[in-house]
Amino acid sequence: MTSGLQPNAPTTAAPRTFGRYQLFDRVGAGGMAEIYLARAKTELGGARLVVVKQILPNLSDNEKFADMLISEAKLAARLNHANVVQVFDLGRHEGVLFIAMEYIEGFDLNELLRRCARSSIPLPVDFALLIVMEALRGLSYAHRLSDESGGPLGIVHRDVSPSNVLISFEGEVKLCDFGIARANDMADLLSEDVIKGKASYMSPEQARGEALDARADLFALGIILWELLSGRKLYKVLDGGQQLLDVARRAEVPPIAPRGLPNEDKLHAIVSKALARDRDDRFGSAQAMLRETEDYVAQARLVASPIRFGEWLRDNFGENIIESRRSRERAAKAMEHGPVAILNPYGTPPPPLAQPQAASADRLVKPSPIPPAPVPRISAAPSVAPPAPARLSLALYLAIGAGLGLVAIIVILALR
Repeated sequence: MTSGLQPNAPTTAAPRTFGRYQLFDRVGAGGMAEIYLARAKTELGGARLVVVKQILPNLSDNEKFADMLISEAKLAARLNHANVVQVFDLGRHEGVLFIAMEYIEGFDLNELLRRCARSSIPLPVDFALLIVMEALRGLSYAHRLSDESGGPLGIVHRDVSPSNVLISFEGEVKLCDFGIARANDMADLLSEDVIKGKASYMSPEQARGEALDARADLFALGIILWELLSGRKLYKVLDGGQQLLDVARRAEVPPIAPRGLPNEDKLHAIVSKALARDRDDRFGSAQAMLRETEDYVAQARLVASPIRFGEWLRDNFGENIIESRRSRERAAKAMEHGPVAILNPYGTPPPPLAQPQAASADRLVKPSPIPPAPVPRISAAPSVAPPAPARLSLALYLAIGAGLGLVAIIVILALR
C-alpha cells in the first residue's frame, strides 16, 4: 500500500532483485519516488512484506535533498506506534536512494474515497470520525516524542493529507511519510502536481513559507475532517483563476452543510477550531483535539471499532485486491527458488526436426557454406511389456523346485 500514488506504466520491470529485497509489484509512482511491494529476507531465513520507495534519480543525485531526506528518515525510524507506519531501512543500492517501510494491506484514504464514489457506497460518519481520531493518536505520539535526554524532538509531519493516511483491511489507520515530508519542502526539485497536492492541505502559515509547529498538522487534519463531512474538496481553483497556494494562504473555510447528525453544532465547532486561520486559535495539541472529538463521538453514539471498520472494508472492497496482491506475492516467492524446471518423461522420443520452408520473395534463405552436422537420434525405449523369457525363467525355477520336492517325498516313503 502506498501513499496516494496512481499506477503508471512501469519504468523498471518487476519482479526483480534489489539488494536484499525481491520487488514483485510496482504499485505506483509519484513526484519523488517509485513504489514497490517487496519481500525482504530476514537474518533467520524468513521473509516479510515491505514497501520499498526508490527515490527518483534526479533527487537521489541531489546532495542537499539526499542529506535532508536521510536526516528526516533517521528521525522517522525512531517512531514506533500503532498509528504510524514504521520505517525499517534506509540506504543506497546501485546509486539509488531508498526507504523500506511497513506494508499495510489496504489502501490510502484517497483511494478509499475514490472507490466509494465509483461504487456509490457512502463512507459512514462513524468510520470517518474513527479515521480522524486514529490519525490524531499517531500525530499526538509523534509530536510528543523526546530524545534520550528528555528534550522534545519537535517532529512535524508537514504533509498530512489523504494520500498519507493508510487504511488496512483490518481497520487500522496509520500515518506514513514522516521521513519524507520535510525533504519535500524543496519545491524547486518537485513537479507541479506534487506541489498542488501538498497545497490542498496546507495551513496558511505553511503556504506563506513560515516556520511550522504541530498546529500545522492539526490544520491539515481539520481539512480532511471538513472534506469527509462535506463530501467535497475544500480548496479548489477554477481554470484561469488564482494559484492554489494563494487559496491556502487566505484559508477561507465555508460552513459545513447540516447532515442531521446528533449534536451537530459541537462537531462543526471542532472542525472550525482546527481550521482557525490564526494558529493561536486552534487546538494546542493533537491530544486536545482528540479529547474533544472522542467526547462528541461518545455523546452522539457514533462509536466505531477498527474491527467493525475492517469488516466493512473487506465486505465492500477487499476480495479482489487481496487475492490479486497475494497471487503476485506467490509468484515472487517462487522466483526465489530459481527458474522453473521442465521435466520430460523417460523414454519420450525427441521432437521431429523442423522441415525447411521454401524461400519466398520476402524471406531470403542464405546457403550455409558448411553443411550442418547430422543430428544424432536416440531411439526411445518402446513402451511394451518386458520380454517373455524374463517371466518364463521364474516359472521354470518353480517347476524344478516342485519336481525335486516330489522326488524327496518318494525317497522318504521308500525308506520306510
